[in-house]
Amino acid sequence: MGERLRVGLIGTGRIGRMHADHLAYRVPEACLVAVADLNREAAEACARACGITDVAEDYCDILARSDVDAVVICTSSPTHTRLIIDSAAAGKHIFCEKPIDIVLQQIDRAIDAAESAGVVLQIGFQRRFDPSFRRIREAVLSREIGEPHLLHLVSRDPAPPPVAFLKSSGGLFLDMMIHDFDMVGFLLDSTVETVYSEAAVRIDPAIGEVGDVDTAVVVLRFGCGAIGTIDNSRKATYGYDQRAEVFGSKGSIRMQNAYPNTTTVSTAVHVRRNRPYHFFLERYREAFIQELRAFARAVLDGLPSPVSGADARKPVVIGLAAQRSHEEGRPVSLAEIDGSA
Repeated sequence: MGERLRVGLIGTGRIGRMHADHLAYRVPEACLVAVADLNREAAEACARACGITDVAEDYCDILARSDVDAVVICTSSPTHTRLIIDSAAAGKHIFCEKPIDIVLQQIDRAIDAAESAGVVLQIGFQRRFDPSFRRIREAVLSREIGEPHLLHLVSRDPAPPPVAFLKSSGGLFLDMMIHDFDMVGFLLDSTVETVYSEAAVRIDPAIGEVGDVDTAVVVLRFGCGAIGTIDNSRKATYGYDQRAEVFGSKGSIRMQNAYPNTTTVSTAVHVRRNRPYHFFLERYREAFIQELRAFARAVLDGLPSPVSGADARKPVVIGLAAQRSHEEGRPVSLAEIDGSA
């Protein structure tokens, strides 16, 4: 296979273009060989920006190439299972954006396909590679702050996505809050047992018309006895709001928002600073790079996937429980959603 992982990228939308740029210029363990997109013009524009010439409209053309060791899947969520299964059958290692699917049986099909083919499957939960989140995990696992009692996560986007996107995204619990559901297990290393959610449409009535919500709070009970809370909003006028805290028996650890600069302006009238990073592409840029580097190293060095299919299945189970809790107005046990949870 050589010293660099040869990668084909499928899907050149916003997240795909970002990954392509990182693979071409910022991931020394990998090289971008080709890109594919149903929109050939988009694929060609992405390829030009990355200094390559090989493009395709059909992802099967990427899978058929002998000079491609792995694929990075950045297509819409409903296509992920099929692309994972086809990529595994072609013997390609797989990095896929989240979620694998919102149907557990489909997730299991994808995981089984990758395991049967003996290929690495990594799912794109980039927050696991952010140094601030990793520092919180370290403080919890080392018991630096004692036994964890409370966890609180805040995730608020600067603006809602297009309503057309929400029609197939799975909704707030399975598209947006899924990152927080991944984080709760990562940070506490404990199993979520029950979920209770309250949600509403407070920003755009059109979001409610497609059956989704834009504002939500979730309470989680962990097997270790800790209690977690998550709040999400589709619109924070001041920028991308990403905060976290774990409170324990010996102290607490807290992550505040990240900013483009550290300056503060102080006058007789006010003390102020610039707003946080505008959105996830800026806030988690380095984490996105590090997750691809970890994927390449896992393949090249024969290491386990740093974010396996099984890891990625867990937040979907929590998301389904949160959705049911919202619909039925009661706490929901994860065992109700999935007997193996």
